[in-house]
Amino acid sequence: MRSLTVLSLFSGIGIARLALDHVGISIGRYYSSEIDRYAIMIEDHHYGSRTHKLGDIKNYRTWNLPKIDLIVGGSPCQGFSYSGKGLNFNDPRSALYFRFTECIRQFKPTYFLLENVVMKQEWRDVITQGLESFYPGDVYLSTINSDLVSAQSRPRNYWTNFPVTIPDDRNVCIHSIIGKDKYPAAMRGRRIRDTYPVRQDNNRSIPIRQFIEPRSNNKSNCVTTVAKDNVIIDVKLPGRVLASDIKYEYYTMEQTEQLQTIPVGWTKVHGVSESQRQKLLGNAFTTDVLSHIFSFIK
Repeated sequence: MRSLTVLSLFSGIGIARLALDHVGISIGRYYSSEIDRYAIMIEDHHYGSRTHKLGDIKNYRTWNLPKIDLIVGGSPCQGFSYSGKGLNFNDPRSALYFRFTECIRQFKPTYFLLENVVMKQEWRDVITQGLESFYPGDVYLSTINSDLVSAQSRPRNYWTNFPVTIPDDRNVCIHSIIGKDKYPAAMRGRRIRDTYPVRQDNNRSIPIRQFIEPRSNNKSNCVTTVAKDNVIIDVKLPGRVLASDIKYEYYTMEQTEQLQTIPVGWTKVHGVSESQRQKLLGNAFTTDVLSHIFSFIK
């Protein structure tokens, strides 16, 4: 296979390139669009001058690029996420999806891959129809959970213009990362009365308290931009308990990298804090899912 010219949008910490390397796809030129200074520092640390930096995607009309073989990107998801406010395309971050499609219109890649969260069907259909306007009859939507290749539950939508299968389940257990005598959980802020242990989030008279909520299987919760969404406890709980009543610890960044199937230490770069590493890992691709998808590029 000849070397590909790649345009990586919302490029983050360079995981798309890492996944292409994993499946042996030769890269000729690699163009990266990213505005987060810490993400750029990490991608720079690993790839340096081998990546041509383009800056903000909003300036795509000024980019003078050669023929692009592959456009890949995971546009911001906040407007589509079930945990957000449901603003969909009215959220300026999620509206950046339209910059992705404009880049497809301008650069006409042979292949594309777009990633985003699982969302309402009506929003998903808008994205699918928009992509089909460029590739009639050749847009494929695959919903893949990272738990098939890792110890993390992370369902995501992947749009491509080449058919992809669902990866085989590797049966990766969370205990391979945190140890067999520890258990995955999350810290959640809830409005719950002691005498009536049901969430009453709309009752503003009940103060928000932090609870530890265990997972019921051998996977972690989805890696997010905040550490409290994944914590480790020493006992197997039947249900939620007050965070003040139990010992817990946060995942290390190295454990979080393992959940994302990213090489341990990938985000450990001078000048990038632990909180920034958490944020960037929460926004990153799961490497092995992307590698699986890229393996179908002919």
